Amino acid sequence: MRDVVEIGLSKSARRGYHLDDIAIVPTRRTRDVDDVSTNWQLDAYPFKIPCVAHPSDATMSPATAVALGRLGGLGVLNVEGLWTRYADPAKILEELAGLDDDDPATARLQEAYAEPIKPELIGERVKEIREGGVTVAVRVSPQHTLALAPVILDAGVDILVIQGTLVSAEHVSTTDEPLNLKEFIADLDLPVIVGGCTNYQTALHLMRTGAAGVIVGIGADEWSTTDRVLGIRVPMATAIADAADARRDYLDETGGRYVHIIADGNIQTSGDIAKALGCGADAVMVGEPLSRADSSPAGGAWWHSAASHPKLPRGSFGSAEPTLGSLEKVLYGPSEDPDGALNLFGGLRRAMAKCGYRDLKEFQKVGLVLDK
Repeated sequence: MRDVVEIGLSKSARRGYHLDDIAIVPTRRTRDVDDVSTNWQLDAYPFKIPCVAHPSDATMSPATAVALGRLGGLGVLNVEGLWTRYADPAKILEELAGLDDDDPATARLQEAYAEPIKPELIGERVKEIREGGVTVAVRVSPQHTLALAPVILDAGVDILVIQGTLVSAEHVSTTDEPLNLKEFIADLDLPVIVGGCTNYQTALHLMRTGAAGVIVGIGADEWSTTDRVLGIRVPMATAIADAADARRDYLDETGGRYVHIIADGNIQTSGDIAKALGCGADAVMVGEPLSRADSSPAGGAWWHSAASHPKLPRGSFGSAEPTLGSLEKVLYGPSEDPDGALNLFGGLRRAMAKCGYRDLKEFQKVGLVLDK
């Protein structure tokens, strides 16, 4: 039964739950942690961990995308970011890393991102990642997909991520030709991930476009201002569970076509990762935690791609925090942090073992309880 409450005589609202509102319930069986697999596969591309990097310039450069790929995750480079606007954005990233809370950081971001995208740099960055021997994935916004797609496809990417704050399968416009996702994806011979979305209906419609994966969530964390700017806030536990229900219905509708769900919203700790997968996600999009790695391009600073929007920024700038160690340490430990900020996927393995599950698909069946 859906939990619907009346908020006034003419309006009711469905109650939703965040990841912080739920907890995992172990079963009667435990399992040795060495017998647990966190392997994940999207289309023809296998990964050791269900980790997709949030495409922020604060964490993803060609070099860090390669590093994450070699460690078993999927790095995603933003082809509308600094790396395709400047031949060498190192000085800009160094400057951003030096900003503090009293500096006009948003204005500086807007200024830096006002530089036009240079199509030739897209090909160069893709080549750098490909030469690293890893799966090549890039992110483009829905607004620029049609314009940049020929350059991206000519560069030879493996996976295309079409990501905005909110993406629908049916965008209506009287001024521009909207992107028809179904027609666009049908013409491609590579897997496409699309999102974000927030509910069952949108998730199902995005699955019907032919997408290989759907991003659930709007990337919200403590630095996101989408709630204050647009009034939109996503209860991630509910959104993931709704999308998982859409995936099941789509699986029945198509006679077996499986679409992956990638959770993108306030994933900060290994416990958050475990709970997102327990709600039904296949993988998680990790953002700010990767900024704490020594190799992060912005030296510990963090911002969302929407934070630099020229007219309506929807994200605060997080000034640089001390880094915690190598990228490998962030992902696999060892950890000296008792709060789950390090050894993110070692923590996931331990959670799966404590609950007795062998792999990620089994772990989606784990019991949950509301405890707040």
